[in-house]
Order: sequence, then C-alpha cells, then structure tokens
Amino acid sequence: MILALPSLVAEPIFQLGSFPVTNAYINSTLALLFFVITGLILRTKTALIPHGVQNFAEATLEYMLGYVDRVTQDRKKSLKFLPIVGGIFLFILLSNWMGLIPGTGSIGRWLIQGGHLELVPVFRPATSDLNLTLAMAVLAVIASHIFGIVTIGVFKYANRFIKLGDIYRSLRRGGISIMVAVIEFGVGIIEIFSEVAKMVSLSLRLFGNIFAGEVLLTVIAGLIAYFIPLPFIFLELLIGLIQAIVFAMLALTYLAVATVPVTESAH
Repeated sequence: MILALPSLVAEPIFQLGSFPVTNAYINSTLALLFFVITGLILRTKTALIPHGVQNFAEATLEYMLGYVDRVTQDRKKSLKFLPIVGGIFLFILLSNWMGLIPGTGSIGRWLIQGGHLELVPVFRPATSDLNLTLAMAVLAVIASHIFGIVTIGVFKYANRFIKLGDIYRSLRRGGISIMVAVIEFGVGIIEIFSEVAKMVSLSLRLFGNIFAGEVLLTVIAGLIAYFIPLPFIFLELLIGLIQAIVFAMLALTYLAVATVPVTESAH
C-alpha cells in the first residue's frame, strides 16, 4: 500500500475554470452534502413521535442546546447561538472523522510535483487545511461582534475597544480620572489585537492537531500496515471529538461575552 505523507498545503486535484479544487475542498464538500441530505431526509420524514434518524437528531440538538444554556444562562441567546456553535461543532467533528475513512491518504492521482512524480491523495481531512480553519475562526469572531453590536448597540460596543467616551468623561472630572482613562484607552487598543489573536489561535490549534494526526497515522501505517495502527486510530477519534468541542466552546464563549452589556467606568 502506497501512502503519501500529507503536505502542509492542500493539493489541487483538478480545475473548475480558474478555481482549483483541492483534496481538502472535496472532503469539506462531502461533509456539507451529508448535512444537506440528512436535513432533507429529516424535513420530509418528520414524525410526531420521533424514531430512528429523527430521534437521534433531536436528542443531539437537545443536548447541545442544554449545553449552550449552561454557558449563556439565557434560552433566547442559546437559540440564537446554537445554529452557529452547533453547526461548527458538527462540521468539524465530521470533517475530522472523515480523515480516518480507509482510502484517505492512499487513494490519489500521480501528478508531477516539483519536477518529480508524486501520489496526490484525492481525499484529505478538511480541517487539515489552514484556509478552512482560518475561515471558521474568522466567522466565529466576526459573528460575536455582530451579535454584540445588535445586542448592546454600536457605540456602547465600540467603547469596549476605543474608549473615547471614557476619556471625554474623565476630562470633565479631572485629576486621576484622566490617567485611568488613558490607561483604559490603551487596554482597549490591546483588545483589538487580541481579537486577531483569537482568530490565529483558533485556526492554528485545530489545523495543527488534525494535521499532526494525519502525519502520525500515515507514518505508522507505512511502517506497520495491519493491527498496530488501530490504537492510534482510536486516539485520533478522541482527538477529533476534543478539537471539535474546544473550537465550538471557544466560539460560544466569544459570543456569550460579546453580548454582555458593557458597564461604564465609574472613575
């Protein structure tokens, strides 16, 4: 069995016009199709007394909604956040586990890469592509700001980062209030950079763990192709679940914190 060691960058398999379709994009599309088909099945076969797939789907949604409730302490917020947080969790989980399907990393096309012939896998875990993990991280952070602005208001929410209102009020009070306001203004600027750091840390954490797991499984399977890799496969199942939970919980935390009303400084 020939296994290709995964590269850092998702490899293009074919072109749609000027758009390169990568192996990671193929896996993400398959994951998306799975949810679309499942949704259509649930829509057409919804019963008053759930059973089978509907029962499993409703139990999953109820469990996730209860988990979100424990963080937000507000059912209205939970219902708003669940489509984003739950969607991210399920998509990441399925994408991570799809990387363990037999054939991933071994079924591919022989293409010329860097002047020599290499096996390019047709299937690659979607979350082992930094482009996708970064896009999801940007979505989570931007969504938190949008919900924050809608919940609190544009000017009150902006005062979290650019505390011009506090500086104006401190000028009227005078004294040490001005110094405190200037310090808080600097802290607000740092908060802007921390939002960028959130995106970077979220994306790199998920990408690094899944990509490292793919490299490990490829190396182990290349050395011993039978029963020895099984414990590592079970470990990757656990890591895939943990990484999906961590990403979703951090996204939920960002959403919950962003929608907490800002208390004005009393100095």
